[in-house]
Amino acid sequence: MKTLRLSLIFAILFNVVACNQNEKKHNELADATNDQASNTSNDSAFEFGTWITSNKNKSNADYAKEFKRYKAGGIDELLINTGTDPKELERLVPIAKAEGLKVHAWIMAVNRPGDTVALKHPEWYQVSRDGKSCHDTRPYVGYYQWLCPTREESRNHILGLVEGLAKVEGIASVHLDYIRFPDIFLPIGLLPKYNLVQDEELPEYDFCYCDVCVNEFEKIHHKNPRESKNTAIDMEWKNFRLNAIRALVNDAYKIVHGNNKLLTAAVFPYPEMADHMVRQRWDKWDIDEVYPMIYHGFYNEEIDWIGYATKQGVTDVRDEGIVINTGIYMPDFKSVDELKQAIMYAKNNGAKGVTFFDGPTLTDEYLNTIKETKALIHK
Repeated sequence: MKTLRLSLIFAILFNVVACNQNEKKHNELADATNDQASNTSNDSAFEFGTWITSNKNKSNADYAKEFKRYKAGGIDELLINTGTDPKELERLVPIAKAEGLKVHAWIMAVNRPGDTVALKHPEWYQVSRDGKSCHDTRPYVGYYQWLCPTREESRNHILGLVEGLAKVEGIASVHLDYIRFPDIFLPIGLLPKYNLVQDEELPEYDFCYCDVCVNEFEKIHHKNPRESKNTAIDMEWKNFRLNAIRALVNDAYKIVHGNNKLLTAAVFPYPEMADHMVRQRWDKWDIDEVYPMIYHGFYNEEIDWIGYATKQGVTDVRDEGIVINTGIYMPDFKSVDELKQAIMYAKNNGAKGVTFFDGPTLTDEYLNTIKETKALIHK
């Protein structure tokens, strides 16, 4: 009887402790979610940015004039592609900061067009299911020169470029672009441009079947994807490639954070779509902020789709601490009213900011609209 009584006491105590721990975890999760929601809804934190590509022949004075114009038009941050040149980035950062603009170091990561180091190593490049290398045969366009994210030498080359940018004083983040595989499916609005029908995964657009990827996959799963009758339904093979990009991003995260910077990335509109189209699952990455390229015209969608896709991404990363900045493609807009609608769709669906592609498309009229909309948001 005494033993039974003790057992009951221990059981009650165990349940009390377990309930307290569960309540604590629940409260901590609720607090974190509320904090994130508070940050997202904080109008003063809503920011505007634009992607630009640098020109080494452009003078400091001309850049100061350009940056001053952006700032006056409501822009808060610049994502600058310097061709992974740290020296050029070092030149532009103080000019931008003098005008009150944050700078992110924008890098074309896995797709490395014209990379003089990589081009000396044909084996570094991704290979399609029909056996063609991106070194020699480029899918869709001539600037598609994709490096293998699994091969040690090519991935170390990419990470070395990331580290070089991360060391530049004054940048807010290293901003990864083309951090994925080549498009297995193009956006539906672009298919006519290439006279393509993509109702299935076509071998010439399905990568990477290089020897290293195939061998590494075989070590884990004991089968050769080159021999698969239908790779589109081989989830292990799909996940292998998703994980190759994830591992590359996570290594970049360690490098960038080791240099006291953030890691950000331009990504496809929302995780499930990115997974389907380009082997990219960004909700599973170690990353601080993402800039989904919600280019509604590419997908034959209406402007309200910007809100839908923004909400999908925000919902998917709500518990991951990843911040969403909605990317907008300026040539898709016909009026300033449409642009204002797009900004509000992004904000009202949880984005922390909006970023425009790209700087040269921001006319005075558009900048004035951005400035006016920003004033309304911050009112």
